[in-house]
Amino acid sequence: MKMLRSCLLALALLSVPAFAQTGEPVDLLGKIEGRTYASPTGAFRVTIPVLPELGGRVMDTDNVVTFQDDFNVLSTIAAFPMDATQRWELSTRGLKDYLAYFFGNFVMPDFQQSIPGTRVESAKFAPSIGDGALLVYTLLPGGSMFNHRLTFVRPGERPPEAKRGNLLFVRNEWIYVLSIELAERVLERSTYNKTPAEEDEILRQRLIELREKMEFTTPAAAPTK
Repeated sequence: MKMLRSCLLALALLSVPAFAQTGEPVDLLGKIEGRTYASPTGAFRVTIPVLPELGGRVMDTDNVVTFQDDFNVLSTIAAFPMDATQRWELSTRGLKDYLAYFFGNFVMPDFQQSIPGTRVESAKFAPSIGDGALLVYTLLPGGSMFNHRLTFVRPGERPPEAKRGNLLFVRNEWIYVLSIELAERVLERSTYNKTPAEEDEILRQRLIELREKMEFTTPAAAPTK
């Protein structure tokens, strides 16, 4: 369980502003073959959603990979093997309640630890996404990975409140957490006028598109402890 928490903390912290600004190569644990990234765990492959021509970069750990470019893309995929405890929680709670339990007990506390004041704006179970998935929309005060692109910030002006869409689902006894920031909410500033419902729909479509780029494999059996 401690390992799971450390991996989830990486989900919250992996994309740092310095990563967005550096052009230096990053050593990867996974593999890139053409336009495809393969997870070091063997759990999935995904078409890379950023382009080198736009400053696209890839950064990963054993369980988390982040894709970011110089303009408006920040996408994270996390994949965690389900141990005996997590499989039991799933079997007793059912998928809908289990995904909410997992987000509330593991993902959200780490977001709040790394970005104080983070809160859930809304959440919805989507049975039509794969075999069922949970969509969670979070607000992160000052937590945008695009703050470095802001210009003409007035002295004392508060950093904008970032918004991320998160998609949780289970596949092959692995639990996946996909996360995308709505960059235009921060970058367009005073000209931005989307409603929360419109933001949710934009993020939902982008998360579905990211999931559709993924190919799932059957890696070695998950640990039983």
